[in-house]
Amino acid sequence: MSTIIYPSPIFGPVHSRRLGISLGINLLPADGKVCSFDCIYCECGFNEDHRPSLPLPTREEVATKLEAKLKEMVADGQLPDVLTFAGNGEPTCHPHFAEIIADTILLRDQYCPYAKVSVLSNATMIHRPQVHDALMQVDNNILKLDTVDPVYINKVDHPNGTYDVQLIIERLKAFQGHVIIQTMFMRGDIRNEGEMESVDNTGEAYVGPWLEAVKAIKPQQVMIYTIDRETPTQGLLKATHEQLDAIRDRVIAAGIPCTASY
Repeated sequence: MSTIIYPSPIFGPVHSRRLGISLGINLLPADGKVCSFDCIYCECGFNEDHRPSLPLPTREEVATKLEAKLKEMVADGQLPDVLTFAGNGEPTCHPHFAEIIADTILLRDQYCPYAKVSVLSNATMIHRPQVHDALMQVDNNILKLDTVDPVYINKVDHPNGTYDVQLIIERLKAFQGHVIIQTMFMRGDIRNEGEMESVDNTGEAYVGPWLEAVKAIKPQQVMIYTIDRETPTQGLLKATHEQLDAIRDRVIAAGIPCTASY
């Protein structure tokens, strides 16, 4: 089983399926994973297998390293399309997330004013006012909603602590449209407490209620995708092109822009 642990605090640039030339900003340690989810499909592996020994990067370290990398990219004539907060877990867990967002926007404006600032988050910290307000300042506030079924969420996303999906939906509505919903669709069977269970969320039982939640949230966009790299759990399969296209078309028919990444 191979996993990806990203350098910290800056990595890339990499080519993103959804975002273009992306310079990554990793607010988690460089030697492990820190996340409020423990998804069975995470390319970084399971939390318990990658406990970090290094501290979180400081606000000052992030700003210094980001500015140095942007200066280098300007000199090389290769400006990023997007500055993406991602990496080894949940970026909004960082205690100075809001301040780092403010620093990043200032550096973006100075060195690459046409680049977008994006955050990939599982939405577990959006109840914090400072996180909500910071996400309102970024260009692409990309928040996860894999399903509205609590059993599926606990089986696949493995949230740490309490995760009330209906409360999450209400908090997603509070962005008043300044949010992009990101959803993983996949197929396959996994072993759960000795029994084989399906993790296929491409059928109507999952898609229909999810679509109703999306309509209620009224996001600016929806991004649906499927497995792209090796996963820590065996037995997971990609959703097919036809399945993703059908879901995408239903979102578009509801008046919401939607992209599918295969």
